[in-house]
Amino acid sequence: MSYQQKIYLASKSPRRRELLRQVGIDFEVILLRDARPRGPDVTEVVLPGELPDVYVARVTQEKALAAWNAMLARRLPIRPVLAADTTVVIQQEILGKPANRDEAIAMLRKLAGNTHQVLTSIAIKYQNQLLQCTQQSEVTFAALNDAQIAAYCDSAEPYDKAGGYGIQGMAARFITHISGSYSGIMGLPLHETTALLDRFKPI
Repeated sequence: MSYQQKIYLASKSPRRRELLRQVGIDFEVILLRDARPRGPDVTEVVLPGELPDVYVARVTQEKALAAWNAMLARRLPIRPVLAADTTVVIQQEILGKPANRDEAIAMLRKLAGNTHQVLTSIAIKYQNQLLQCTQQSEVTFAALNDAQIAAYCDSAEPYDKAGGYGIQGMAARFITHISGSYSGIMGLPLHETTALLDRFKPI
């Protein structure tokens, strides 16, 4: 039986929306600002020396708190807030969303023929409660030539995704093996998300 209380999803990702609908969770999107006079609600800059698991957990917690405060400021109905963040890591290097074609090509060259980690952290904020967990999966790419990488980067697919690829899209043909959570690699590990919601007791 799915979690019954309506929640806010603090994400503009269509993949996360699709995944919540898949397991029957009722939600409403609450968007954080990408830019304000003083900057975005949450920056995704990696701090000096910050490890990947610490980074993704910190950014997720900041998103949950920012969305909670936005809900209060906008005088929206009080509901639990779910936030998530996904990062791709290869040899301890964090790969975010590519800003342009050159960055996407560089990322895919690093991933080609190698195994990398995908970390997705989720956090639920409600009143004085904050529950959080981080799920890790591994993805192995086949060797890719420059023509394959260039053709993929000519599509729109790489540019709103950590690591410059989407497992649910055309990049699926590059992947030889995964270990962990397919939905987590997409951006929201459903087992961990529903387990966290089942633990969560609204006040």
